[in-house]
Amino acid sequence: MWAYSNREGFAATVVFVIKGKGHGRTIMYRLPGSARLMIVSDLDHTMVDHHDPENLSILRFNALWETHYRRDSLLVFSTGRSPTLYKQLRKEKPMLTPDITIMSVGTEITYGNSMVPDGGWVEVLNKKWDKNIVTEETSKFAELKLQSETEQRPHKVSFYVQKDKAQEVTKALSERFEIRGLDVKIIYSGGMDLDVLPQGAGKGQALAYLHKKFKAEGKLPNNTLVCGDSGNDAELFSIPDVYGVMVSNAQEELLHWHAANAKDNPKIIHATERCAAGIIQAIGHFSLGPITSPRDVSVTDPSDARAESFDPANDVVKFYLFLERWRRGETENSEHYLANLKAACCSSGVFVHPSGVERSLHDCINALNGCYGDKQGNQFRIWVDQVLPEQIDSNTWLVKFKKWERSGEEQHGCMTTVLLSSKDASVAEGLKWVHVHQTWLVGEQSNDQSA
Repeated sequence: MWAYSNREGFAATVVFVIKGKGHGRTIMYRLPGSARLMIVSDLDHTMVDHHDPENLSILRFNALWETHYRRDSLLVFSTGRSPTLYKQLRKEKPMLTPDITIMSVGTEITYGNSMVPDGGWVEVLNKKWDKNIVTEETSKFAELKLQSETEQRPHKVSFYVQKDKAQEVTKALSERFEIRGLDVKIIYSGGMDLDVLPQGAGKGQALAYLHKKFKAEGKLPNNTLVCGDSGNDAELFSIPDVYGVMVSNAQEELLHWHAANAKDNPKIIHATERCAAGIIQAIGHFSLGPITSPRDVSVTDPSDARAESFDPANDVVKFYLFLERWRRGETENSEHYLANLKAACCSSGVFVHPSGVERSLHDCINALNGCYGDKQGNQFRIWVDQVLPEQIDSNTWLVKFKKWERSGEEQHGCMTTVLLSSKDASVAEGLKWVHVHQTWLVGEQSNDQSA
């Protein structure tokens, strides 16, 4: 990476509210105190492996996060993608919903499901920035090819440039902007992408801005892990007191930056695993929390391997993982498993399909006999997102989450509410499923009548 400066020297239950005006705004979010862990991850070739057609790595991470971290930690995606391309990626890959989204190489910060923009960050970036001048000066360089219109943002102008021309063009541009009185930075990454941003922008500065806000509210995360693979991620690793992982497939530009700037920093590692698997590896390396994903466990019976205490999130993740494996034909076709599922459901339990059809939970389980292995060869996957249990009395939990299914190129999602009860149940037996109610997410209907 070359970075030149002309300066010398939620699910409905996840709600972000930004109070006040301008740079002094405070962030109110779903956690009452400091996050146990905040993961700040790049997407392409870091969280998302485009060379993994089965998406095994990110699905492992998803199950781990929803089981062990969602309840008290924060997930932040920091991507060079514009909002348009970010939303497109979400339709193509099994991605979780982050608590905070940083887009367009750190020039846009949004919160929660609704992606509420941070106006204070916009004010910071407006200082000594003039997009018209940037466009005028860059038009004088024939080596620069403008990227698509979706990638041109209020505080980012993006180009393609050949690798052998990048350093020369970057240096010359920096000199031109200085003459014009702009305070900008130029970031070259990915072997072809050149972005012009305000000096105060970038993935690292966006993270520093968030840290400053959290600290002002007494909610600085206990630990922050940053994750990346390319040159535009380098700034993340420069933030004080963070842990960092360069995934095994990190690009040459990031490795060169690390060798020149951070090779003696024990808090930054180069993982031996690709993409999301490398993130999990780093969590373990730095002892930041559990690293065994439910997808790492060969147990296919959701009634096995119970936790030491009632754990609604774990029960939900394991149930839908079992359903995926059952329909992929990866478990034994055994009545034993279905009998155990029935035992985990109240005899009067009800399932309400998104279509509005009501069935007993036991009837739904009986119907599984007819769909064993029906998704073999279809790259069928199920994952759950934003699993947030709430204990509503001494024996009852209400769990809300998004349940997603992907089969081939088709993806469908529904909002799911589950009522679980510990009444007359032991920890070994697990929670009883009392009621399941699903509603389609907008534009996500499917003809599948299964749970």
